[in-house]
Amino acid sequence: MTSAQQKRFEEPVLNHSRSDFLLLKQDWTVSETIEFLRQQEIGAKIIYFYVVDETEKLVGIVPTRQLLTSSATQKIVEIMNRRVVAIPQSATVFDACEFFVLHKFFSLPLVDEKRRIVGVVDISLVTEEVLEVSDEEVEDVFEALGFHLSQLRNASPLKALRFRFPWLVTSLCSGTAAAVICGLFERTLSELIILAFFLPLVLGLCESVGMQSMAITIQALRASRPTLRWYGSAVKRELSSAALLGLSCALAVFLIVWAWRGSPGNALAIGSSVCLAQTIGCFLGLSVPAMLHALKLDPKIAAGPVTLALIDITTLLSYFGIATLFLMK
Repeated sequence: MTSAQQKRFEEPVLNHSRSDFLLLKQDWTVSETIEFLRQQEIGAKIIYFYVVDETEKLVGIVPTRQLLTSSATQKIVEIMNRRVVAIPQSATVFDACEFFVLHKFFSLPLVDEKRRIVGVVDISLVTEEVLEVSDEEVEDVFEALGFHLSQLRNASPLKALRFRFPWLVTSLCSGTAAAVICGLFERTLSELIILAFFLPLVLGLCESVGMQSMAITIQALRASRPTLRWYGSAVKRELSSAALLGLSCALAVFLIVWAWRGSPGNALAIGSSVCLAQTIGCFLGLSVPAMLHALKLDPKIAAGPVTLALIDITTLLSYFGIATLFLMK
């Protein structure tokens, strides 16, 4: 990549945006919207219509086909897609290219800090029309973003295996690590066989809450540019939710263990480990996708195996560690 190309990537994407976008009100009906559109000069490149609320805040998106095939009496709010991917107006051309690679839309809106649309960029941003680069250089661009261009096209099963298998190795490694951890606590397991009974339950709960956090984070990354401020706010919010989830699940597990085995000590140890592991799981579910996104890797593919691997390891350490500390003589 030449210095001139690098300089273009560092330009504000706002310099490459279009202003021929139309905003729809969420309380309009389809018939009112079509009548409004008939009175406008619609550009040839318009593919999506963006929906705003009374404060002009972006709240949804309506593809042209969806609008034309909906009932005339339906309201825009009923047919719009609320999962809107938007690019911050402060983003660079390189940032915008990453958004297109990750989300594969034909165009994306630029928004200010109040989520108001200030422009629209389309997929031509990553083609010769804007970047004026050759096919080989376009491949370099995608590799710089963490992908090979061939991975974004219809890949053969062998190519798909080559692209996806390295991440599954993470699961193989975590499984081996889990076996090693169980071996380290062999004496605890042999003396407290009840731990084996509830191990699947504990792992299942922690994996579930971690994957929920991961899904929420990936969705948030589609609409926000991750910064340290964003991460700090997200961690604070997620840990608050994790604490409530952990305490609720810990109480349920405590009651189940106590009712079944009649041992308040075992119930307290298992319940405490659930609370701690779920809190850690929520933290990992947030942090892993954010870190992968920062490293220009696709969190949709990589985050699952990595997050689950780390959750399994930390859950086992918490589960056996607390049991050993409080129950072993």
